[in-house]
Amino acid sequence: MKRLRVVLDANVYVSALIQPAGPPGRILRRWVVENPFELVASRSILEELRQTIGEPRVRKRIAASDEEIEAFLISMQVLSLWTPGRLRDRWVPADPDDDIYVAAAREANAAFIVSGDHHLLELGAVEGTKIVSPRRFLEILKDLSST
Repeated sequence: MKRLRVVLDANVYVSALIQPAGPPGRILRRWVVENPFELVASRSILEELRQTIGEPRVRKRIAASDEEIEAFLISMQVLSLWTPGRLRDRWVPADPDDDIYVAAAREANAAFIVSGDHHLLELGAVEGTKIVSPRRFLEILKDLSST
């Protein structure tokens, strides 16, 4: 059976680092421990993640050391399916910066984009890729593991 391909928004990674026990943290823990889905990433997503983590107001909320954060980012790079980042279409009119997630999903034929961003969530789906909240994605993983 082919594993699901999933794109996580930078806000999901950051939320996981800030509050590991919350839904985003539980998603990443399941990915690492059980490997129920293939994580999809792109250079643009990694750049946005690094930029967001580097913001002082965000960084001070993350308990992990700089070394631990770097190890996390390296693990993400090594273990993810990387997309070329060539698609430049516009899918998110309300926030074109979010197009990077849809581009990665389209290039990898991902089943889901997981995000807390209302601009993405309001779309519901784009070209066959469903856009869901972290909480909803955990429910989907639970349903899949019980079938």
